[in-house]
Amino acid sequence: MEAFSEGAAPVEGLSALVPDRLHQREAERREEAEKRRRERDAQSVLEEQSDFFTASFAREREAIEALLRSEPAQGAEAAAEAVSEAARRLQDLQRLLTDSVRFLAPYEVRQAQAALSKLQGALSERRLQLKPKKRFAFSKTLKKDPPSAPSKPPAQHPPRESSAKDQKEAATSASPAPSCGFSQTEGRALELGPTELLQQDVVLFQLRRCRVLLRGNPNTLLVRDCHDCTVLCGPVSTSARVDGCSGCLLALACQQLRTHRTTETSFYVQVTSRAMLEDCSAVRFAPCSWDYAGRDADFKTAGLDRSKNNWDQVDDFNWLAKDQASPNWCVIPEKERITDWNGVNGLAFVEDSQNS
Repeated sequence: MEAFSEGAAPVEGLSALVPDRLHQREAERREEAEKRRRERDAQSVLEEQSDFFTASFAREREAIEALLRSEPAQGAEAAAEAVSEAARRLQDLQRLLTDSVRFLAPYEVRQAQAALSKLQGALSERRLQLKPKKRFAFSKTLKKDPPSAPSKPPAQHPPRESSAKDQKEAATSASPAPSCGFSQTEGRALELGPTELLQQDVVLFQLRRCRVLLRGNPNTLLVRDCHDCTVLCGPVSTSARVDGCSGCLLALACQQLRTHRTTETSFYVQVTSRAMLEDCSAVRFAPCSWDYAGRDADFKTAGLDRSKNNWDQVDDFNWLAKDQASPNWCVIPEKERITDWNGVNGLAFVEDSQNS
């Protein structure tokens, strides 16, 4: 009896361990089940958020398009109010996309950005239709030829059917109809202030070796066919577009940045949504560090969220590989970034140009 009692102790100790192991396995099973449930709930929330975004985005886009289609026959004042309402709703739509980027798929972001860009272009065209052209000086004036005897008409050739590529190039090379900005200028320092820029659509077209200071809050910015230029711009309320440029340096803040056919250009940016590249190469990015007196007030007027900066989040439409970085753009190494903008802000260039 005693021998049996002595041998029973280990058996009882072993049996006491079995429930502990069972409890541990049960706890692990419940934890794994809870983890899977949280993942399913999170995925469901993301899908619901994506569906909500898609529906809201489509509804607002249709409303903006309807406002932009309103006929001037309703009266100039009513048409202007419709354009103002479209601009306000477009800005809200851009904020919706910015706030939704974290749970949207990349292709959804690209589709929304393309739609926003199209709406912004339609808004700019509508504004130009409703207001008179402002003064926009060219650096060169055309001389009228003296009257001469009428010459023989040129030989007629059958019209050549233009391809889609030719039409695209013709549309791209055409001079944009600006409401504010500079055009066809070489080797000059150019500047606009807050009063001139406030909520204007600014165009910089065919500039070469120019230094451009835009201290204020434009509504949009278009930089087209500019070469070897420095452009420092205050906060842009909506979109900035750079097209057909080379050898340039740009510093700006904006809601959306689109870059086309641009090479060997450096961007110092603060952008609330992702930047987009198309047909670009040797493009570099860094966070915007340029500052000037009154910039904080311009940020408030622009309505940009300074806490959101996706300066290094770039979508390259010409690079579809997800497992490899695009070779068309890179981040500027910290040791190569501009920290002192006094040497590149155009002030010294102004003195040189005035003395020459």
